[in-house]
Amino acid sequence: MTPVLSSPPPGGRAKGLRVGWFATARGQTSGKLLAGALAAIEEGRLDAEVVVVFCNRDPGEDANTDAFQEQVRAAGIPLVTLSSRQFRRAAGGKVARKGEPLPEWRREYDREVMRLLAPHEFDLGVLAGYMLIFYEEAAAKWDLLNLHPAAPGGPTGMWQDVIWELIAQGADRAGVMIHLATPELDEGPVVTYCTYPIRGGEIDDLWRDAESRGVEAARAEDGEELPLFREIRRRGVQREVPLVIETLRAFADGRVRVREKQAVDASGTVIEGFDLSEEIERIVAGESG
Repeated sequence: MTPVLSSPPPGGRAKGLRVGWFATARGQTSGKLLAGALAAIEEGRLDAEVVVVFCNRDPGEDANTDAFQEQVRAAGIPLVTLSSRQFRRAAGGKVARKGEPLPEWRREYDREVMRLLAPHEFDLGVLAGYMLIFYEEAAAKWDLLNLHPAAPGGPTGMWQDVIWELIAQGADRAGVMIHLATPELDEGPVVTYCTYPIRGGEIDDLWRDAESRGVEAARAEDGEELPLFREIRRRGVQREVPLVIETLRAFADGRVRVREKQAVDASGTVIEGFDLSEEIERIVAGESG
């Protein structure tokens, strides 16, 4: 049975959700996610405040990140930065590798991040394009929501990995989910998610082209410019902002909260993820219409 985001009981509404925002901002999507949340707050659709933004890159490290940080400053939001790259080099640490334990310098990095953010108290952290995994101490200290571009049980890793895996599988549907961040990559308890079709209509022509050439050959020739890859990415990005906003609204309204590192509903019952596909599709249809 699919759970429903029910209204909170009288007196159960939490006002003014204080949000801490975390982003590496390697691409332009990070800026769109933050802009979407800020617009919802400004328009009165989301009773929340972004009280601080943390970025693990310092100014001057990357053009996309610099643009994101300028966006934060222009919005008047406190910005805290600490270059994970420079921190690693100063510590003489090695680069973290997928499937391997996090190197020890990352624990010290997290501790410094916690120290820097101590003056900026927030109720909930949002990891939106944040490319680092937190050690246990930070994950225990804060309730952190991680945006992942796949449905529960779907591919893990960065969004590029997810899309290539979906193409390799010949998948019919893709998804986006928000889960509680843990030290295990993309494996925390699911809070909300949506799924959407990647078959049917015009996209079928893109599938036929890729499959007729051979998926691996098409990937080698076109890379991320492969039309099928680009269309799947477009559909996912289109749903990320609405899912973030609707999830934060659920927390701000008291319909969802975190208790003992589990997502629970207004009655305190542990949930395994609210399926918001219908709501998100209505929003996407309205934006496209």
